[in-house]
Amino acid sequence: MARYSFVCAALLSMAVTTGLGFVLIPFLKKLHYGQTIKEIGPTWHKDKEGTPTMGGLMFIAGILLGVGAGFYMLMSGQPELFSAEYAGINMVLVIGLFAAFGFGAIGFLDDYIKVVQKRNLGLTAGYKIVMQVLVTAAFLASLYLNGTLSTMLRLPFFGYVDFGILYYPLAFLLIIGMVNGVNLTDGLDGLNASVTFVVSLGFMVFASLLGFYNVGIFSAAVAGGCAGFLAWNFYPAKVFMGDTGSMFLGGAVVAMAYGIGHPEVLLIAGFVYVMEAASVVIQVIYFKLTGGKRIFKMSPIHHHFEMSGWSEVKIDMVFSLIALAAVAVCSAYLYIG
Repeated sequence: MARYSFVCAALLSMAVTTGLGFVLIPFLKKLHYGQTIKEIGPTWHKDKEGTPTMGGLMFIAGILLGVGAGFYMLMSGQPELFSAEYAGINMVLVIGLFAAFGFGAIGFLDDYIKVVQKRNLGLTAGYKIVMQVLVTAAFLASLYLNGTLSTMLRLPFFGYVDFGILYYPLAFLLIIGMVNGVNLTDGLDGLNASVTFVVSLGFMVFASLLGFYNVGIFSAAVAGGCAGFLAWNFYPAKVFMGDTGSMFLGGAVVAMAYGIGHPEVLLIAGFVYVMEAASVVIQVIYFKLTGGKRIFKMSPIHHHFEMSGWSEVKIDMVFSLIALAAVAVCSAYLYIG
C-alpha cells in the first residue's frame, strides 16, 4: 500500500502543478510579476527579463494536495501506521512541512518586495538571515519537544558521534546553508527543479527502505511537483519559481533528511547544493584575499560553466547526473550503516 500511496502523491502533485500553470502564468503576466535582469545575474540573460516569477506557488499547492492524497491512501490501507505508537514519527513530517512553508514564506516576501514594490534587491541579507534563523530555531525546538531530535550523528569511518551542545550551531549552519544552497541552484531554466527532482526521488527510496513511509509520501509529492513544474520551467522557461519556490524546496529537502533521522545525508545527497553554495563562498573569499582575482568566471558555479560555453540544457543534464551519483553514494552509505 505504501508504494501506491507514493505513486498517488507524485501523480497528483505533478498533475496539479502542471494544470495550475495554465491559470497562474497568465495571471502573473497580467499582474506584471516579471523577473528583472538584475536578479537573473548574467547580462546575456537579458531576453529572460519579464518572464513571470513566483511560479513556485504552483508546485507548493501541488505538493500539499499530493501529500494529503498520499496520506489518505496510506491511512486507509495501513491504519496501524497512524496509531499513537507512531505519533512522534508522523509529527516529524508535520514539523518539516511547517519549516518548508516557513522558508517559502521568507522567499515569498523577498519576491513580493522585488516584483510588486519594485525594489530589485528584495529583503536585505540581514533581514533574510534573521528570519531564516528564526524558522530554523522553531524547527529544531519543535523536533526537540517532539522527542525526535538527537545530538548523535553517524559519520563515515567514525560511526555514531555525540556532538552534545555543539550539535545545535552545526545544525543551524547545515540547515541555513542547505536552504540557501538550494536557492542558489535556481539560476538557470530547469536547473533547480531537475536537481531537486532527482534528490527527492532519492529520499523517497531512502524513506521506503528505512520504513519512514510518511517521508516517502512527502518526497514523492515533491518529486512530482518538480516534474510538473519542469513542463513550464524547462528551457526556454515560461515561468520561474522565484525565491518562493526555491526556499520552499530548500526547507523540503531539509525536512526529508530530518524526517528519516539522518540530517548528515544532506551533505551527500545534496552535493550539488553544497557545490553551488561553496563556489560562492570560495569566490568571495578569494576575491577579497587577492584584491579582485577570481577562481571561477562567475559564481554560483553553474554560471561558470555557462560562460565556458555550456548550454543551459547541458548544465541541467550534467548537474542532474551529479545529483543522481550523489544519491547513489548516499544509498550505499545508508545501506552499509
